[in-house]
Amino acid sequence: MALTLLRGMRTPVSSSSNPGLFFTVLRPRLSRFTARAESAQATEPKEVPRSIQLATKEAAEQKTQGFEAIIGIETHVQLSTVTKAFCSCPYNYGAQPSSTVCPTCMGHPGTLPVLNEKVVECAVKLGLALNCEISMTSKFDRKQYFYPDLPKGYQISQFDIPIAKKGYVDFDLMVEFGGGHRKFGITRVHMEEDAGKLLHSESSSCSQVDLNRAGVPLLEIVSEPGMRTGIEAAEYGAELQRIVRYLGMSNGNMQEGSLRCDVNVSVRPVGQSEFGTKVEIKNMSSFSAINRAIDYEITRQILLHKEGQADQIVQETRLWDESSQKTFTMRKKEGLADYRYFPEPDLPEVVLTSDYINEISKSMPELPEAKRRRYENMGLSMQDVLFLANDDNIGHFFDSTLEHGADAKLAANWIMGDIAAYLKDEKLSELIASIKNGTISGKIGKEILAELIAKGGTVKAVIEEKDLVQIADPAAIEAMVDKVIADNPKQLEQYRAGKTKLQGFFAGQVMKVSKGKANPVLLNKILGEKLNVN
Repeated sequence: MALTLLRGMRTPVSSSSNPGLFFTVLRPRLSRFTARAESAQATEPKEVPRSIQLATKEAAEQKTQGFEAIIGIETHVQLSTVTKAFCSCPYNYGAQPSSTVCPTCMGHPGTLPVLNEKVVECAVKLGLALNCEISMTSKFDRKQYFYPDLPKGYQISQFDIPIAKKGYVDFDLMVEFGGGHRKFGITRVHMEEDAGKLLHSESSSCSQVDLNRAGVPLLEIVSEPGMRTGIEAAEYGAELQRIVRYLGMSNGNMQEGSLRCDVNVSVRPVGQSEFGTKVEIKNMSSFSAINRAIDYEITRQILLHKEGQADQIVQETRLWDESSQKTFTMRKKEGLADYRYFPEPDLPEVVLTSDYINEISKSMPELPEAKRRRYENMGLSMQDVLFLANDDNIGHFFDSTLEHGADAKLAANWIMGDIAAYLKDEKLSELIASIKNGTISGKIGKEILAELIAKGGTVKAVIEEKDLVQIADPAAIEAMVDKVIADNPKQLEQYRAGKTKLQGFFAGQVMKVSKGKANPVLLNKILGEKLNVN
C-alpha cells in the first residue's frame, strides 16, 4: 500500500445565507487582451478564413523555408475523485459559485492539508499508462505566486521529485492527417491542486472569484519538446484524453476545463541545435484550436525571423483568440526562480511499495495503444482500427459483438456504417438535450440509447414509459440521504474518522435507493453537507 502519513485539523464548514461566496477584484473595464481581440474582430472579420489557410500552409512548408518548430505541451488533467486533493469538500462542475468550500481549501490560517490517497492511486496509474518510471519516494512543494483565485498565496505541487518521470506515449495519426505512427517522450507526471476561477463581466468594473475549483486534484503531464506540427500536438493531446478516459480517472472534457493544454512553441533554423525563444499559448478549448493556434504562432515567429525581427520574440504567455484566429500577449512568462519553490512543510513524503504498484498495475484496463494493435492483428484496416479503438465505448461494443461470435470485419463494417449513422440521427440530439437540461442523468441516457437501438421509438416515449425522469427535488434527495446515513452508522463513523473516500459508498447507496435517478450534483452537495455535520 501507499505509506503516507495523513494528518490534519478538520474544521466544520460554516453555512451562509448567501450560497455564492464571492471575492471581488477591481480591474479595468476592458482588459488589454479583450480590447485587442475586439479590435482584430472589428478590422479583420473577412480575413479570418484566409488567415487560417495561410497559417496551415506556412506551417506545412516551414522546413522548405529553412525553419523548424519545436513544440512541447503541459497538460493538466482534473481528477474525478469524490473529494478534493487535501480536504473533504466535493467538486461538482456547474455548482453554485463558492458553495463547495471549507476553511482548508480557502486557505484559512490554522488549517492543515490531508492528502487524498485516491490522488496517489490515479497518479501511479497514469504514470504506468505512460510507460514512466514510478518514484518510490516523492514529495510535495509550495509554488509561490499571487493571483486572486489562489486563496493560500501558493499552490501545493511537486517540483524536483515528481511521482513519475521518463515515459513516452504511442499513437497513430489518422489517414487524413498523413497517417503514420508517432512516439513522443514524457518528461514527468506530478500531482498538484487547482486554483479557483475568475468570472469576468464586460458590464462590470470588477471580477468575481469562484473558489469551488480551489483544491481540486490535478495531474500535470509535461511532454518532451519533440513535436514539430500542430497536427502532431493536437493528436498527442487527444491520445492523453483517451488514456485518462480509458482509466476512468477523468472525463477529459476540454470545454469544462477537465483537460487543459498549455503549448510551448519556438522556431529555429534547420540544423541549429539551440532552441529558439519559447512562447506559451493558453486558452484553447478544443484539439482543433490547439492545431490552429500552433500553426498561427509558428507562422508569426517565422515571419519575424525572416524580417530580421527575431528579437521581438520574447518569453511570454499568449492567449489564443478563437474569433480572430490569432494569439495575443497576456503577460511575461515567469521563470522557476519567480515561483520560489520549497518543500511543503505540512505534508510528509509519499512512500510507495512494490506491492502497491504491482497491485495497481494488475488492475489496469487495456489501453488505447494495446487495443489498436490487437485490432490491427485481426486484419482490420487502420481506418477501422482508429474508429473502433479511439472511443472506449465503441471499442467495448465491438468487443462484445466478437464475444458473441461475430466476424470482426463484418462487425466493424456494421458499427462504422449503419450504427454510426444511427448515432448521428436526431434522436441522439434529443437524448443529449435531455441529459443537458437535467431531465435524465448520463447513466440513464446510456440505458435509453440501448433501448432505442434495440426497439426504436423516441427518447420522450422511453422516458415516460419507464419513469426515468431525474429526481431534482432537494427535499426528496435529502430524505434518501438521511435514510442511507442512518442505515450505515459504521461507515459514517469511519468517514468522520478520516476515511473520506467512503463518500462514494454513500453516494452509491443513494443511487440504489433512487434507482439511478437522483441528480448527481444535488446528491453530492447534500451528502457532503450531511456527512460533515458535527
